[in-house]
Amino acid sequence: MKKILLVMFTIALTWMIYGCQDQEETPTVIEQYKITPYVTKGDKSELLLMKDSLDTSLDAPEKLYSVTLDLSKTYQTMDGFGAAMTESSAYVMSELPSEVQQMLVNDLFGTEGIGISFVRLPMGASDFALSNYSYNDLPAGQTDLSMSQFSIARDEEYVIPMIKKALEKNPNLLFIGSPWSAPAWMKTTQTMNGGSLLPDYFDAYATYFVKFIQAYQAHGIPIYAVTPQNEPLHQTTGYPTMYMTASDQAIFIQRLGQAFNANNLETLIIAYDHNWTNPYPVNVVGNPLANPYVDGAAYHCYGGEVSSQDTFHKLYPEKGIWFTECSGGDWATDFGSNMSWNLENVFIGSINYHAKGVLMWNLALDDNDGPTNGGCMNCRGVVTIHEDGSYTKNEEYYMIGHFSKFIRQGATRIDVSSTHASLLATGFINPDGSIVLVAHNKSRSQISFTLDIGGAKAAMTLSGSTTASYVIEKLPV
Repeated sequence: MKKILLVMFTIALTWMIYGCQDQEETPTVIEQYKITPYVTKGDKSELLLMKDSLDTSLDAPEKLYSVTLDLSKTYQTMDGFGAAMTESSAYVMSELPSEVQQMLVNDLFGTEGIGISFVRLPMGASDFALSNYSYNDLPAGQTDLSMSQFSIARDEEYVIPMIKKALEKNPNLLFIGSPWSAPAWMKTTQTMNGGSLLPDYFDAYATYFVKFIQAYQAHGIPIYAVTPQNEPLHQTTGYPTMYMTASDQAIFIQRLGQAFNANNLETLIIAYDHNWTNPYPVNVVGNPLANPYVDGAAYHCYGGEVSSQDTFHKLYPEKGIWFTECSGGDWATDFGSNMSWNLENVFIGSINYHAKGVLMWNLALDDNDGPTNGGCMNCRGVVTIHEDGSYTKNEEYYMIGHFSKFIRQGATRIDVSSTHASLLATGFINPDGSIVLVAHNKSRSQISFTLDIGGAKAAMTLSGSTTASYVIEKLPV
């Protein structure tokens, strides 16, 4: 009996020793990271300047404020960042001496520059063109429902050659097309300036879009997306515009979607393309005619609040959001203030309210803010090209660059929280696994904070009126 008890005791003791070992938790390994900041200050003393790298640790000193990245909580996939290749932009860039032009294209689209990845294309004339034109201009009284006289010959003069040079620097550019007006013969006014699209021409106008996409594809320029109308709630006799109600846009989107399907086109259709002020995109996407064909909504900055994007997202979370236009200009000339407003609203703001891409207005204009075709007479380009053949990179260049240079197409936005109201931030995981945090200090005072990446921490400071892009890479174990 004693022998049996001894054996049972030995078995029980062995189970307790090894069983307890099996139940011990594996220690959590916290990844550590190298952080490389790129900084732009509001006083222009530093412009996308790379600073010394630093490493995270487990014992970094705790600061009063913190910015925390949650890599497990993800949101939208990013398409890119850039501006519009208007005819005016293409023209002034084309007029540069060859060597300077090459430098500018590289500064805008190359990896040594800011690597712009998203470009908007006016479909025909806008207020930044050399004159009015569409892709099917006809004498008064004539029509062309089959688009047999459709031609992009005008774009082949300046716009397409400049796009091809951009594609040499970034072959993965995405393009979104937006018309300011249909051809005059399709409209109530029989002119490109003002008026509305006549219902009898909805199908012909859908064919016009198909022809545009096919013609650009023939040049090796794929059109990723289109909007039915730039700023559909605005019309004027001063430059190409076309008023389009939400109900008309819904009907047209249905016709457009059907035409794309019939021609095996995968180009996205994005509604609205106007200010933050109006429920228009909700009404279009909510219309059962448009809903199966529309991929989301596009917004501009000239009215309302960026939070309206969140209203749309909550109603239609399956649809995308893009921010497609904001211009600087002579009405706001302080570099630091312009950086701050745009970082808060157009970039960090619209992205944190679900924008998949951000586009500014003209890529380049001359010393006189032109050439213009009516409309805005004091808009500023991303760069200004001077009479002597030199060019200046404006604040819009650095706004875009803080994103386009570091955030790749296909990056995923991650959750970022800041405990300081003036420390604005948004974050991303690139397809290669690198992390990018863009932060802006909109106050005039330096802010010290702890950057927390899944428990790996670093003590950071950001000067007042300063923007920083932090490229964050895992350290080898």
